[in-house]
Amino acid sequence: MAQSKLKQVFSYQSWVHAVSGSAGSVIAMSAFYPLDTVRSRLQLEEPERRKALSTWRILKHLIEEEGFATLYRGLVPVLESLCISNFVYFYTFHSLKALRSGGSSGQSALGDLVLGSLAGIVNVLTTTPFWVVNTRLKMKGLDQRIVGAVNGHASKEQRSNTTNVAYEGLLDGLQYIARTEGVRGLWAGAVPSLLLVLNPAIQFMVYEALKRRVTEGPAGTVVRSPSALTFFSIGAIAKMIATVLTYPLQLVQTKLRHGNADKSLNLPADIDTVQLLLIILKRQGVGGLYRGLEAKLLQTVLTAALMFMAYEKIARFVTSLLISNHGPKG
Repeated sequence: MAQSKLKQVFSYQSWVHAVSGSAGSVIAMSAFYPLDTVRSRLQLEEPERRKALSTWRILKHLIEEEGFATLYRGLVPVLESLCISNFVYFYTFHSLKALRSGGSSGQSALGDLVLGSLAGIVNVLTTTPFWVVNTRLKMKGLDQRIVGAVNGHASKEQRSNTTNVAYEGLLDGLQYIARTEGVRGLWAGAVPSLLLVLNPAIQFMVYEALKRRVTEGPAGTVVRSPSALTFFSIGAIAKMIATVLTYPLQLVQTKLRHGNADKSLNLPADIDTVQLLLIILKRQGVGGLYRGLEAKLLQTVLTAALMFMAYEKIARFVTSLLISNHGPKG
């Protein structure tokens, strides 16, 4: 029995889902990365800086102020981290799913929510340091403007608080933060990240429920294979619901990971998740908790939709190859 369970965890099927999820996420993020840059800027910059500007206007402003390359700043480490993160998440989710049911029977929305949450916890505990580095690399343009604003009339301590990141890549960043800030710096924002496991959990719960509705007939039998557009649509719906429900925590997570922008707002260095939520609510109102939501929805919904579409198609293609190569010879 134990050997059978172990075989389900280390199965070709779990590996196929993990590789397909990683590949799909890299394709999708590459396509819509500038929208993620806009989202980060809106979450971290002063609220008045780009007030009432649409996502497309902000893209134009960033190009005019910092050049076209700023839209893709930090892309390579983000793709590296995303590949690792999605491999861990998809592998864990589908391995747990196999352990739970041994197949496709007995699936439920609540069960998917629980498995998604467990997979999210494993993912957060293993990949948070990568995302800390990514957030700081992505915001180098903002840090440079802060330094320029304080030079000449700020104290030495203020200038040191806004010093630009001293690394260019993922591994360099991990080593630098570990050396200068310790373990705590590498896992900055881990608490809201653990709470945010609800985001992919809700996303997978809705996605799997919609997928079952459009593919399954009586007694769980698969009656048809959805089109790429169908996968794109249900992926978009699932991500939209998950994002709206969890956005304030995503905002806090980004601020805690970045660190430097919080000093410009005179926030304590050891501020926690609840304190930061309350401070934003007090200073900026409810709207402050949802600052950048438009850009986030645009980016995350399109990215997730394309990711799920690519994931499903890649998984089916790889599975068909495995079946043709290892199936019975006749």
